[in-house]
Parts: sequence; structure tokens; C-alpha cells
Amino acid sequence: MPAPDTATLLIHCPDRPGLVHDVTGFISSHRGNIIDLQQHIDPAQDTFFMRLEWSLENFTLEQEEIAARLQPMARRHEMQLKLHFSSRRKRVALFVTKENHCLYDLLARHEAGDLPVDIPLIVANHETLRPAAERFGIPFHHFPITKENKQAQEAAQIELLKKECVDTVVLARYMQIISPAMIEAFPNQILNIHHSFLPAFVGAKPYHQAHARGVKIIGATSHYVTADLDEGPIIHQDVMRVSHEDSVPDLVRLGRDLEKTVLAKALWWHVRDQVLVYQNKTVVFE
Repeated sequence: MPAPDTATLLIHCPDRPGLVHDVTGFISSHRGNIIDLQQHIDPAQDTFFMRLEWSLENFTLEQEEIAARLQPMARRHEMQLKLHFSSRRKRVALFVTKENHCLYDLLARHEAGDLPVDIPLIVANHETLRPAAERFGIPFHHFPITKENKQAQEAAQIELLKKECVDTVVLARYMQIISPAMIEAFPNQILNIHHSFLPAFVGAKPYHQAHARGVKIIGATSHYVTADLDEGPIIHQDVMRVSHEDSVPDLVRLGRDLEKTVLAKALWWHVRDQVLVYQNKTVVFE
């Protein structure tokens, strides 16, 4: 028996008394049963954050009515609202180049039912991973990228993503810099995995940089893509201890495990609407 549909509301606004009372009062006044409520206050910014999920099983408003009915409260409290419904699964496009570890990890999780999304397509700038897409029965779209055709190819990619109603893009080790046009089309909806504990060792070959510095910890970072390279809002990070005995290939091998788990966790939080972006940071309601 499928679980009852739920709605999730993400809020941020200036902190003031009565916010929780007003939001929960709205839900209860329409016979909503609150399943989860988390909140956070940033004293330095005097800003209130909330994630609230409630069951729609006996809710007296139709889904199409809820956003409009929330607007008087939103205006009163200067709230920024995002409303999501569990029945509307996110449609995720995976962008890849040649490395397969993040792609296979996400596809395996999806096939096992552990990643509640639809994956209508895989986009690549090389043909290398077409067999992986075919193995999982997902359409594979090859867009060769050169300096001369990059702008036109990204325009074609955006057109394809819009046609397939994609709302989330995952760069699963896609080794291309994303253009402002793509970022504008999918703001805070493009997730990247960077094989470094940002802000350390940005850019290319971070494991080589780390080895040259003799680091004792390597890491991975998943973040939203912005126009500033490797500086978007960070969703998740993790680290692993290494030693002077580890070579660059050792760091690459060990780092791949981190990259897979960090990206998968970040995507899990994203598709479950547990991430709230504010300025260039995130509040993650785990």
C-alpha cells in the first residue's frame, strides 16, 4: 500500500515571535497532520529557517490551492517559501564524462529503490559510459564539447532537459565547466561532486595537489553549482585519513569511495527537500 502523499514547506524569513505558531496553525486549521518539523535560527543574520512536512490524507485544501493560501502569511512575515509534494518525484539528469564510479553508484541505488527519483536521461561529452546507460535502460545523449561548439551544445542540452521536464542536474564527475546559461536555467538545482574538501585544492587535479602538500586527510564535497567555480553552497562533505605511504593513485582510489557516498547523500537530502539555500550557504535539515 503506497504511503499517503505529503507536502513539505521550506521557509526562511526575518526572525520574530509567532512564526511557528502561525505556520503550524495554518496546517492544523486545514486538518493537516504534521509529520516532521525542524527549525533553526541564525542569530548573526537574525534569520529564521524551517522545514515542515505534513500529511495530505485529510487535508482540506487541494494541492493547487495551498501555495496561494499561504501568501497572506508569507507577506505578513516577509517569508520566502518553497512548497513540494512527495507524489511529484524529482526528475534527475545525470551528466558524465569518462569516470564511472559515481554514475554506477547512483544507478545502482536507483535500481534498488533507494533513490526516489526518475532518471529520464544521461548526458555525456564522451561515448565512454554509453554501455552503463544501456545496462540500466536509460537513454544516453552524447554532446561532444569543443571550445568552438560549447555554447551551442549547452543550449541544446538545456532544450533537451526542458523537454524531458528535468528539475535536477547531477554532475557525476562531468569534467566541463557549466555555463551561466545552464546555471540560470537550473538555479540551486545543479549538484556537483568535487574530489576535494573545499575550499582546499580547488580546480583540477586536487589529489595531485594534496599529495604534493603531504596532507593527512583527503575529502570530497558536494555543492550546488554557481557561476563562481567550486564556490557554490556546500551540501555535504566527508573526509578520510591518509598517510605519507599513500601515492597519488592510492589517494584517487580512496577518494572515489568518498565521492560516491558524499554525492549520494547530498542528492538524497536534495530530492527529499531537506536543503534550504540561503545566500551562499545551506541549512540541511537531516
